[in-house]
Amino acid sequence: MNAFRMSTLLLLIVAGILLPSGVAHAKLKVGASTPDLASIAASVGGDQVEVFTIARSTSDVHRVEVLPSYMVRVSRANLYLKVGLGLDQWADGIIDGSRNSKLQVLDCSRGVPVLDKPASVSAAMGDVHPYGNPHYWLDPRNGSIVAATIGEQLAKMDPPHAADYRARAQAFAKQVDVTFARDKAIAAALPNRTILTYHASWVYLANAFDLEIAATAEPVPGIPPTGKHLQELVAIAKGRKIQVFLQEPYFSEEAGKFLTRQAGVRVVKASPSCDSAVAGSYLAHFDTILGMIAGAPAGGKP
Repeated sequence: MNAFRMSTLLLLIVAGILLPSGVAHAKLKVGASTPDLASIAASVGGDQVEVFTIARSTSDVHRVEVLPSYMVRVSRANLYLKVGLGLDQWADGIIDGSRNSKLQVLDCSRGVPVLDKPASVSAAMGDVHPYGNPHYWLDPRNGSIVAATIGEQLAKMDPPHAADYRARAQAFAKQVDVTFARDKAIAAALPNRTILTYHASWVYLANAFDLEIAATAEPVPGIPPTGKHLQELVAIAKGRKIQVFLQEPYFSEEAGKFLTRQAGVRVVKASPSCDSAVAGSYLAHFDTILGMIAGAPAGGKP
């Protein structure tokens, strides 16, 4: 054997020793409409996936501008995760514009118990979702369902790691149980579990943690509050001794300021979505929200 062939053989042997056995396996690229779905996917996918999100934590997920850069990112993805229930219809434009014929699209609302599904819809009802309230990820128990759905999809797409995905989805469900119990205790200790909200984003959160939403600043979904409606909220807040007004960061602050002046209500500004697409961000967000409702600053403890 000549020196060249010997050198080549030695390099191949060394490479086989030094490189991890899974290095030849290309990671699945997973895009998601929201940081919440992306964070869950990162938890379930582990080292076998690369995850990115289109919307940011401060985005109004109802209205996301379709940009060419988003299409480019999705053109390189293997899987796209949609919220579904009509919330992220803008994602269809990104998916179509990506021209990615191999892209698989997963509706993550599959199997989730949907709240507030109207019997009928009319223009007088405002921006009502005909398939039900789409903010289902704000109940961490639904996060377990989403994790299982994503895990099965990844298992189909990457059979050699199917057991890993399923095991991580089960581990995630156990983490959900711990988070849910911890934050349930925070909610139970509140002196008044009745709150006001700006939009109907928080229905699942309230249902999960036994909070009551007495009213919303929007008289109907998508319609800004009128002066008359705000006066009605003041009367409700005073009559029921409501202490918290929970609102998203992308809506006007004027309603909250008015309620603070007239009824002494404390404004809790929180995003319905978690901070980032990394594993752990989704569940940490519940600690943040419940802590803020209980009186802690953002990221603090009650």
